Amino acid sequence: MKTPLLGSLFLALSAALSAADQPAPKASVWQEEPWHRPEPNPKAELLPRIAVKGNHFVDPAGAVVLFRGLSIADPDNLVEKGHWNRELFAAVKDMGANLVRIPVHPAAWRSRGRAGYLALLDQAVDWCTDLGLHVIIDWHSIGNLQTEMFQSPMYNTTRAETLDFWRTAAMHFRGNHTVAFYELFNEPTHFNGMLGAMSWSQWRDLNEEMIGVIRYWDREAIPLVAGFDWAYDLAPMRYDPIRAEGIGFVTHPYANKRKQPWEPKWEEDFAFAAEKYPMIATEIGFELKPGEVVDDNHYGNRITRFLEERGISWMAWVFDPSWGPRMLKSFDGFELAGDGEFFKQAMHRPPAPPPAKPSD
Repeated sequence: MKTPLLGSLFLALSAALSAADQPAPKASVWQEEPWHRPEPNPKAELLPRIAVKGNHFVDPAGAVVLFRGLSIADPDNLVEKGHWNRELFAAVKDMGANLVRIPVHPAAWRSRGRAGYLALLDQAVDWCTDLGLHVIIDWHSIGNLQTEMFQSPMYNTTRAETLDFWRTAAMHFRGNHTVAFYELFNEPTHFNGMLGAMSWSQWRDLNEEMIGVIRYWDREAIPLVAGFDWAYDLAPMRYDPIRAEGIGFVTHPYANKRKQPWEPKWEEDFAFAAEKYPMIATEIGFELKPGEVVDDNHYGNRITRFLEERGISWMAWVFDPSWGPRMLKSFDGFELAGDGEFFKQAMHRPPAPPPAKPSD
């Protein structure tokens, strides 16, 4: 005969064992998450809206805007290093920049999660608004989006994830004039076939699809399209242009892309497009070697002069002491490396005028 206490314990144990045999209740899939805009941002219209007019970026008065700026490291990486703060963006402003590029690596986007990463971007946009800096949000992948093969794991993404990122970003920042540009894909490349094949027409179609997703939500921010060869080569635009209006184009004309003399090749490979479309060289940069002098014939002066003469905006890569080519020696006091010193001077000088036309 069981005592009352033992009986109670027996019943409790039986119930527990019975419950353990039951499957855990699953989360319901029948919960529709509505797409909705974030709360209105009172600072959203404090900076002038940038638009496309012909082959220029213009402000609301129609005045042409030449952007000179720089890229920072990925916000997730800066948080890990303890250097994600307003002071970083104030230092960018002090460099003379009017535009900052924020690279979002797909691996970091997944790791931090949509809400967590958007919170970082919201902080950046808020700081930039206060400082008078416009922003490029850059989906920072390198590789072949057609085959979904990429240069290293941090760049791994998919077509679906890329489209979802742009749906999320465009919906979130719709109407915010600080976010002037969406750089659709950092550096497309098939790496000489190592990452599979991708034709220009396939790349054109992918960009048009991204632009369509963005413009469902945001018709004001300007999509930026990169060329082949790690975002250097826009030559296919001569015969097969992107079928969209109000967009800009990107090039990354590093010194190692072509042998000297550079200028004729730059003209042939990408600068011709600036006669019809607005452009930004969203990455230029160099490591200053010991004893190297930045004279008038140096790559730094030749590329910035070449771009400005053609009305092409430019951005230096990268305002960080560990990513290269590094513009900083240290975050302490934002001590500049040699190329950082050059770009600070370049951003404070008057733009190079258009080249003189040959006389008849």
